[in-house]
Amino acid sequence: MNLADFDYNLPKELIAQYPLEKRDEAGLLVLNRAKHSIEHRHFLDITDYLREGDLLVANNTKVLPSRIIGRRSTGGRVEFLLLGRREGSTFDTLIKPGRIKIGEKILFNGGKISGIVSDKGKITFDVGNTDDIYKLGAMPLPPYIKREPEVSDSVYYQTVYAKEEGAVASPTAGLHFTKSLIDSISMRGINMAYLTLHVGYGTFKPVKSQDIREHKMEEEYFKIGDETVRLIEDARKGQKRIIAVGTTSCRSLESYADGMKEGHTGLFIYPGYKFKMTDCLITNFHLPRTTLFMLVCAFAGEKLIKEAYREAIDKKYRFYSYGDAMLIL
Repeated sequence: MNLADFDYNLPKELIAQYPLEKRDEAGLLVLNRAKHSIEHRHFLDITDYLREGDLLVANNTKVLPSRIIGRRSTGGRVEFLLLGRREGSTFDTLIKPGRIKIGEKILFNGGKISGIVSDKGKITFDVGNTDDIYKLGAMPLPPYIKREPEVSDSVYYQTVYAKEEGAVASPTAGLHFTKSLIDSISMRGINMAYLTLHVGYGTFKPVKSQDIREHKMEEEYFKIGDETVRLIEDARKGQKRIIAVGTTSCRSLESYADGMKEGHTGLFIYPGYKFKMTDCLITNFHLPRTTLFMLVCAFAGEKLIKEAYREAIDKKYRFYSYGDAMLIL
């Protein structure tokens, strides 16, 4: 399978730089696989396509404010993206600029907190409380959002049901849900369940192998609790639809189908994969040549997805994390 098969051209002006003020007013492209049809709605209309007894499964991971700015002794600015804690106050991190010497001291918050670049891609802070470290941070917006994080991003780059801290990127298909929409879904006899997959920075990692089957996914921790397992099994026994909210929920569900309830999953879904658990998918529009785009191509077929993306571009849909959504039936 050739990497070039998963490419497409997108005008830069369609890459959403800011969220909509009202989450559920985002555009919704409804793609029906059986009918080979496309409809154009708004996200708040999604209840028109849901049935009583359906089970929506969403990722309740919470994005940590992991983008932290420090100063070198020379006064130069250094940006850290904390990828996760190793032990004590040592964190794995991406550093910009990259030419920072091991052993160099970096000052934060006017020198009230400091850190030592303790190894390649690692920083050790002089405080033990991780809350104090994350208080220095801002939302880690994706690289294609060409602006500095703002205070509003701490709200809008988080789902309304975010609960379990640990992600460095948002499960963006869930950003369109509001509390009132979730209430409306529940009132219609539609169940909503939650799992956790801590989205890592690998979600933005480009596929470099020309044969995509040679690509190795970065593993991410996920957990499906007992109540969600019960709802999943009830839906399967009742032959009700299981609708994944986002690619992370989809990969977690498919990992569960392979016998995992908790652990690190590196499941790579690309065309040819046989879905065992996911009947429908809610998703945003994804970057070309990425594992996310390959997953939706696997779910709906390359030809149909590319047709939907062409129409979305023609209709000026907003793309990527703060963009519009697609419902694949």
